[in-house]
Amino acid sequence: MTEKGDYIVYVDESGDHGLKNVDNNYPIFVLTFCCFKISDYIEQAVPELQRFKFKYFGHDQIVLHEIDIRKTKEPFKFLRTNRELRENFMLDLSKIIEDIPFKIVPIVIDKRKLMSKYNKPFNPYHLGLRFGLEKLNQLLLYNGQEGKEISLIFEKRGNNEDKDLELEFLRICTENEQFGYKNINFGKMVYKFLISDKKTNSSGLQLADLTARPIGLKYLKPTQVNRAYDIIEKKKYGYKVFP
Repeated sequence: MTEKGDYIVYVDESGDHGLKNVDNNYPIFVLTFCCFKISDYIEQAVPELQRFKFKYFGHDQIVLHEIDIRKTKEPFKFLRTNRELRENFMLDLSKIIEDIPFKIVPIVIDKRKLMSKYNKPFNPYHLGLRFGLEKLNQLLLYNGQEGKEISLIFEKRGNNEDKDLELEFLRICTENEQFGYKNINFGKMVYKFLISDKKTNSSGLQLADLTARPIGLKYLKPTQVNRAYDIIEKKKYGYKVFP
């Protein structure tokens, strides 16, 4: 039996990875790999989010979804009518993200540049996966995880998309096919691919979801005030924009 690693990784996205109809307001695809030491995840990340949910909702069945919070959709409608409550809510949530120890490997794919540079552009999700795994591999080896099994949890999207992603994941990690000029040895690690629905109420997936869009907005509007990104920036391990 392969020795279990000391880390767990949650992956989420912002934006559409499709290339047919590019949204000019958000023409990018962002993938964030949020890497937690399992002990920190169990002892800090999960209980902190639980306490937050009980404070504002009285129960822990809420799924924190960035777009629903931003647009104050149910179950976050109550934030519309009380400005002070909304500010306290966002401050508390930001403080949790700031205090929990974890590293973020952010990948931004600019779809406009991708299509202008290549006649047959690569799938943005596959590109993000490749670049993210390269940097994550480096981070985990640095932290003494060689030969250990590390699980990566991805958000469920659809059966066909999930199967396609898993095949690409396995191709990268097992066939060890090289991309570009780098020589990455994925064989030093044992990666496990898992798909999870947001409805499972995973703390890790919710934290990953909250980090992706601020990174995208920072790329698109670098001079705009972005307090969420200011917190996230301290947790970044590398940062890749392609092309």
